[in-house]
Amino acid sequence: MTFNKKMILAIAAILALVVFLSGCTDTNAGEDLETNINTDSGSDEVTSITVSAAASLTEAFTELGTVFEDENPGIDVNYNFAGSGTLRMQIEGGAPIDVFASASQSHMNILSNQSLIVEDSREDFASNSIVLITPFDSELDITDAEDLLSDDVKTISIGNPQTAPVGKYTVEALEEASLWEELQPKTLLADDVKQVLVYVERGEVDAGFAYSTDAATADEGTIEVKASIPTVTPISYPIAVVESSQHQDEAQTFVDFVTSEEGMAILDSYGFTA
Repeated sequence: MTFNKKMILAIAAILALVVFLSGCTDTNAGEDLETNINTDSGSDEVTSITVSAAASLTEAFTELGTVFEDENPGIDVNYNFAGSGTLRMQIEGGAPIDVFASASQSHMNILSNQSLIVEDSREDFASNSIVLITPFDSELDITDAEDLLSDDVKTISIGNPQTAPVGKYTVEALEEASLWEELQPKTLLADDVKQVLVYVERGEVDAGFAYSTDAATADEGTIEVKASIPTVTPISYPIAVVESSQHQDEAQTFVDFVTSEEGMAILDSYGFTA
């Protein structure tokens, strides 16, 4: 059987949707994910919204969601964390998403070009940086990206540049430094930045490239940050309400909270910059 490009894209969208259906998490563990639930027979109706957010936002958005729900008792937030490219394909495939927070402009732009986001709701809310990390007990002499050319360095983990912006930023930086061609055969692709971190923490690779905010979440004594890697493209995070959302008012309320002074303070505490 011969597969044309449209069929391949359709299959990819279906697979991304399957991942979405198994990946949603609630900020309140154990609560039902269904929308329009009532907390008791005499309470006001509670609306659930689903926020698809880049994996690097996991810790910050989890806390942010808890504070948001305390201040907005009529809105329940469910999270879907993954690589931004995977999340974008889920939205393209029709997944019931209300808010999209991406780790790159490119994936948001793709949705914008298809009129799949509410343009007036789109805002840039945070920035990040890339760092080179190694296992804490590594005996290899690695202090910068050029040291990865050593024959002693066998495996390097980066995010899949097709779906994880951290990988795309990394590849661009290594190409700019004329290192990518030699380092590419050593790379082990990860689904997202969290998987890169796991590979390095477990010592399954000699080095990896992660966001500085994710490196800061690693358990003590598991990794070392060796160098900051200048990126070709500035790392900025856009957020927007999804056009197909059935709860656009509630979704906009969440976006407004993320971009408020209170939301920014939470993001700042996790190492993001406005």
